[in-house]
Amino acid sequence: GVVAFHQQRMVLAATPAAPQAFYMSRTGDFENFRKSRPLQDDDPVEYLIASGSIDAITWAASFGDLLLGTSGSEYKAGGGDGAAITPNSVSITAQSYWGSAGLAPIIIGNSILHVQRHGARVRDLFYSLEKDGYAGNDLSILAPHLFEGHSLKQWAYQQTPGSTIWIARDDGLLLAFTYMKEHDIWGWSRQITDGRVRSVAALSGQDSDVLLLVVEREIQGETRFFLERLGDQWQDAAPVAEAFFVDCGLTFRRETPSTRVSGLEHLEGRALSVLADGSPVEGCVVRDGVIELPYPASVVQAGLGFVSALSPLPLESDTQSGSTLGRGRSHGRCTLRLHRSVGGKYGPGRDELYDLPFLPERWGTAVAPFSGDVDCIPGGGQSSAATLWLVQDRPLPFRLAALVLDVDFGEH
Repeated sequence: GVVAFHQQRMVLAATPAAPQAFYMSRTGDFENFRKSRPLQDDDPVEYLIASGSIDAITWAASFGDLLLGTSGSEYKAGGGDGAAITPNSVSITAQSYWGSAGLAPIIIGNSILHVQRHGARVRDLFYSLEKDGYAGNDLSILAPHLFEGHSLKQWAYQQTPGSTIWIARDDGLLLAFTYMKEHDIWGWSRQITDGRVRSVAALSGQDSDVLLLVVEREIQGETRFFLERLGDQWQDAAPVAEAFFVDCGLTFRRETPSTRVSGLEHLEGRALSVLADGSPVEGCVVRDGVIELPYPASVVQAGLGFVSALSPLPLESDTQSGSTLGRGRSHGRCTLRLHRSVGGKYGPGRDELYDLPFLPERWGTAVAPFSGDVDCIPGGGQSSAATLWLVQDRPLPFRLAALVLDVDFGEH
């Protein structure tokens, strides 16, 4: 059930007859499990973890030591005093008792991430000098709403750009988890698309890691599966016409500008989100694999639209009159620090949004990306749950570097 490699040995674990046992091949001979007489240090190893309960091994990883995850505990296997594992020298030490699901672990830098038992929590393991062993944290504690009632089916690590783990949830929702242990930073987000993500995988590309997804979508009442590639990150030196912010989309480049865009048979009958020469176009529906633009364009990004939304939790503070918890509050002038952004909306709620004031330098041309501070007044009445919503529903970049809120708290 579990296969790994450690110290030039192949590790096999979780057989149907002995779910708590693991077997290591001869050194340098992965398929050889024959023992010598007398026993040699490079002979195969067989070990049964006696934990007091039947906890099947769910994963194994070579991480300096051989780490083993079972349904009830996490173990470190070594040879003792930093020595290699041999048939005569095997030391198994429990590191924690959280239990692990059957998802293969991911090694990131000096940490190893695994899914807790029942497949609904993500934890990390890293070596701690204070403990002289492995310690870890529950990395999903600040976003429990993403895991309650769900399980994690598959995940993949994209090291560059961004150090992000992409996770396919059991209902097809794609989760993105940014993890930077050296800066003590981690954060979750939901990636909502018009379909269900069934599988994720990461491959090494030429300039960065490439994320591949299998996505289930409904096209003209028919269920279809698409193999899709996550678009490259929009570079700071790239023009706005090269910004790719659509799902299940394609990029079209023509030497001669044209209003006709063909080759979209995979989205037949769907209303698309289109960026034509850097300007968003609405109302394009695929008919016979073709869309018609209102003006000729050379570079066209066309695909399914999606909405990006950000809303911070209501701010709380301790003042001279006591805590602001439960008190009404309203927002005054708020400042957004943007980096190469175009468009976007703001407001006190999803049903009341206003466009950020971006205009082109010359009428009839695309709006140039903006970097700097933008002020806005979200409005809305006083409420204990008042907050600010930032929404981007066009196929354009919106990158927020900082957010400063002017909050006026009412009396108790």
